[in-house]
Amino acid sequence: MAGGPAAGGGASSSTFAGIRHWLLLPSWLVIGFFLLLPVLLMLVYSFLTKDFRGGVIWEFSLAAYDQFIFDRGLFGDEPPTIEWIYIQIFWRSIWQALLATILCLVIGFPTAYFIATRPQNTRMLWLFLITVPYWVNLLIRTVSMKFLIRDNGPLNEWFLAAGLLDSPIRMINTDFAVQLGLFYSYLPFMVLPIYASVERYNFALSEAAADLYADRWTALRLVVIPAVSPGIIAGCILVFVPSLGAFLAPDLLGGAKNFMIGSLIEEQFKGNAGNWPFGAAASMILLTMVLIVLMIYARQQARGEREGR
Repeated sequence: MAGGPAAGGGASSSTFAGIRHWLLLPSWLVIGFFLLLPVLLMLVYSFLTKDFRGGVIWEFSLAAYDQFIFDRGLFGDEPPTIEWIYIQIFWRSIWQALLATILCLVIGFPTAYFIATRPQNTRMLWLFLITVPYWVNLLIRTVSMKFLIRDNGPLNEWFLAAGLLDSPIRMINTDFAVQLGLFYSYLPFMVLPIYASVERYNFALSEAAADLYADRWTALRLVVIPAVSPGIIAGCILVFVPSLGAFLAPDLLGGAKNFMIGSLIEEQFKGNAGNWPFGAAASMILLTMVLIVLMIYARQQARGEREGR
């Protein structure tokens, strides 16, 4: 009897060989129209000239990138000096994103490990408890956080009522508030990938390490973490990248003194006073930074696969 799907085999890999490109066409159209085209438009706009009434003038120049790097005075006729303001904003965004990633990892790893080691019938409940707050819109959650930590908010009132403080702590419009907002916003992005890796982990390896007289911390450092490192790396990227370009938490919780890249870019496209070319240039610089992070991750993954072979 001839083999085939009816005989228990799967469909041949060559079944759709003639039309596979057509099957991919809808995906390529969506990616091209909603991803590549906007990025190309931002790239073009970053090389245009700002119109003082808003928008752009179709005259190509490097003025937007020059504005990011150099300060040439109010009228642009002074000797150029390094523009530290925007560099400081980018640096603040980088270290805030790094700190948010570290905090999410410190909290997210034990949380994911705990959930992955629960009985099978209770894991979904724990995952539900982790994700259910994020069914609410991010804007609403950020405004709620602002209400919670304001000077006369519930958190300070509880501290005062408990006698732990004599006066309210200034938390709103600080780096701490921004960090709290980023941590709260992106913690599940760290927990879920690590949980997926830990769930697939072979715990017999930990038992073998214990048989070889390794203590818990040694087994964790030399056995568990290397085995679940793909989930850890994926979680770090999923937290770091959106934290780097976040603007809701800096705007609502940080105020004008705690600007981050996302806030800077958003301001450039507001009203007639915005500077679209500069906003586009800042966006392209941010995109370049993200691509560098992703390229480093891809190289590490490829190196790990080669070493695994």
